[in-house]
Amino acid sequence: MTDPAAIQGERAPLSGLSKAEAAALLASEGPNELPSDQSRKLGEILGGVLREPMLALLLAGGLIYLALGDLQEAILLIIFAGFSVVVTTLQEARSEQALAALRDLGSPRALVIRDGERVRIAGRDVVRGDLVILNEGDRIPADGVLLRCDSLTADESLLTGESVPVSKTATPPDAGNARPGGDGLPYVWSGALVVRGSGIARITATGLRSEMGKIGAALHALEPEVPRLRLQTQRLVFWFGALGAGACVLAILLYGFLRGSWLDAALAGIALGMSMLPEEFPVVLTVFMAMGAMRLSRVNVLTRRAAAIETLGSATTLCTDKTGTLTENRMKVAELRLPDGRRLTFPGAPLLEEDFRLLARFGILASAEQPVDPMEVAFHDLAGTDGADGLLADAGNGWSLRRQYPLDPSLLAMSHAWRDGNGGGHVIASKGAPEAIAELCAMSADEKARMHAQADAMAEEGLRVLGVAEARWNGGDLPPDQRHFEFRFLGLAGLADPLRSSVPEAVRQCREAGIRIVMITGDYPPTARAIAEQAGIAVEEVLSGDDLRAMSDDDLAARIGTVNVFARIMPEQKLRLVEALKARGEIVAMTGDGVNDAPSLKSAHIGIAMGKRGTDVAREAASIVLLDDDFGSIVTGIRVGRRIHDNLRKALAFIVAVHIPIAGLALLPLLVGMPLLLAPIHIAFIEMIIDPVCSLAFEAEKEESRLMQRPPRAPDAPLFPRWMVAWSALQGIVACGATAAITFHAWLGGMEADQIRSITFLSLVLGILCLILVNRSYSASVIRAIIRPNRPLAIVALIVFAILTLSQLVQPVMEMFRFAPAGADELVLVAISGAATLLLLELIKPWWRTRLFPETSAE
Repeated sequence: MTDPAAIQGERAPLSGLSKAEAAALLASEGPNELPSDQSRKLGEILGGVLREPMLALLLAGGLIYLALGDLQEAILLIIFAGFSVVVTTLQEARSEQALAALRDLGSPRALVIRDGERVRIAGRDVVRGDLVILNEGDRIPADGVLLRCDSLTADESLLTGESVPVSKTATPPDAGNARPGGDGLPYVWSGALVVRGSGIARITATGLRSEMGKIGAALHALEPEVPRLRLQTQRLVFWFGALGAGACVLAILLYGFLRGSWLDAALAGIALGMSMLPEEFPVVLTVFMAMGAMRLSRVNVLTRRAAAIETLGSATTLCTDKTGTLTENRMKVAELRLPDGRRLTFPGAPLLEEDFRLLARFGILASAEQPVDPMEVAFHDLAGTDGADGLLADAGNGWSLRRQYPLDPSLLAMSHAWRDGNGGGHVIASKGAPEAIAELCAMSADEKARMHAQADAMAEEGLRVLGVAEARWNGGDLPPDQRHFEFRFLGLAGLADPLRSSVPEAVRQCREAGIRIVMITGDYPPTARAIAEQAGIAVEEVLSGDDLRAMSDDDLAARIGTVNVFARIMPEQKLRLVEALKARGEIVAMTGDGVNDAPSLKSAHIGIAMGKRGTDVAREAASIVLLDDDFGSIVTGIRVGRRIHDNLRKALAFIVAVHIPIAGLALLPLLVGMPLLLAPIHIAFIEMIIDPVCSLAFEAEKEESRLMQRPPRAPDAPLFPRWMVAWSALQGIVACGATAAITFHAWLGGMEADQIRSITFLSLVLGILCLILVNRSYSASVIRAIIRPNRPLAIVALIVFAILTLSQLVQPVMEMFRFAPAGADELVLVAISGAATLLLLELIKPWWRTRLFPETSAE
């Protein structure tokens, strides 16, 4: 660390605030911290779950049935409600625990000068006016102005999205440039990391008044998007609930006036109402989302808001940051280029040629021995490349670093003077901006032009270009300025933040799925274009933050649909871009990891934060967190979201279809004078089949073929469209007709009421199983649906067959259901009826699929 007394810059005594002054400011302005969503306790999570409207309806339905005396149905609904509460609560509690474990940035410690002494305090206790000593590796606790600076360089990627550190200076402040990013400025910002050098800064803003605090304030002003799935399901519940209530009242009136028995009318009305109440909808939605969250957690995708999973499956545009999202957020030497134009790229050929080894060796010698600066770390990483043995041997052979020549605002180059192990003289290694190295090497005009042409070509590939030079000093004392050496130009090094290996494949899959990728970054346009092309993102033009600033909202609306790369974008501009895409009707997913990404993460329909490198602010603003920071996990999330949507539709289609024969058989006796066929106990047993099937069995169904080759569904597409209502109604009518035919046959044959009820119930249950098989897949045949494994469905089927067998053989069970044993001929007839139902629906399904939902294809 550098002693503050040796730091160049202002030489006036720096005593800082007194402890009393600091305490008074802390009391008046508050602690230096940002408001954040506090971790919720288990009771708060449980309360939030119980306040969900659909879950509340489920519990209310159970209480209503309990008040009506239908204990079996009440218990069943309450059990399912309890299961949903437990699963959802545990998942959300797990999310909060994981997020608490990820809070590793916290409030940094700070070394301040108070009463003329250096004191180490908590970052939250820093106040405006404090003098903070900054050294390599420190996290800057608040915004400030540098008073003294010794080659200080800071990584401000959390605020700007730009991975390359920026150099600082102690020149007088210019209020017009007081924004993060840019070299040669005297400002430091809360959350930035000192990667090289040291300095002393006077704090000018803390907490909400800092640049990071302004982003936090913008976050609190934003309201997250209400999941469309919740709104659509609430509408479905309302309409089906109204339909069920109307049918119940109608049944009571019809039975009462036609039969004269109002007690039987009440029982018939309750049975019909129970058969049509949509209590399965909230069960299905809650269980699907909770189970989907659990599945994603196994692949390191943490779901903070479960409904976001299904929304992710419908995303039409994925806005992604570059630094730390598409790239690894670490610098790497990507290319070495010699003065004669020869090139060596990494990863590529081994570092064997002597000229390239010399260039790499002096790049390392011009870097810190224990580097923190990402670019210097990248040079040291060259020592681990193929054929690079000996690059670090100098320091181990008696060489010693005798003097460092730091970066200077007038000469953006730094040099290290080494004494060789034999005492023969000094070796000088220098690296810096190409124009600075050209000045040190006293290049001719032609040499400068040739070098700048090479540097420009490398910059167009998105590389950060540094020149490297060497010199020898055989004199006595080393000179005070690095300009006094006679340098020889060794070549150029191009550094890049490498693309994550999983990104090109993930982008390809998104493209096949019809999802548009938009890169929004704070980095420079050439770098953004190069990374986009490497990732496979279509790039026709790149719009910069300055371009965006000059655009009206109408101009932006006209361009937003065709431009896929935005560079040098400020945080408020990211938010503007997300809002413009939403206004265009897109379902927007936004990825990011920095504080600068947080407002857009919260505003997007789906915010996706990085868990490892991401900040607390970004994670708390997002609805999904990638624990492994793998961009490819987004594709997994999209796949799971689409599968959930497909299976949710199948479950809803089954629910609507299965209620038609139930309602029909509850209403049939009222219309034709039969004895009552279905009592509440029968409906309760059928619900024991329907509830686990539509929630657990359909949730476990395999994804449809070509799931990721389908375009996203339209943003305004309903969850349960008309064609699906028609398909469900058709299935229900066929099943109802087959069961009614069996019932009429038994009634006209003169059977007793208990035997008619027994045969009708067996036929109805078999018809329900047929509806399950038909709805298991849009694209697969029934044979494939039968042989395709589904453990929850197999368990339910075995339990159902066991209970039906008991209902025909065990007297107490028969009495409970008011059944009489069915004969062999009747059982054969029931089996034929079920087979006919299944065959007819399977013959209709291909015709229906090709005409009404052609996006599915046969397997």
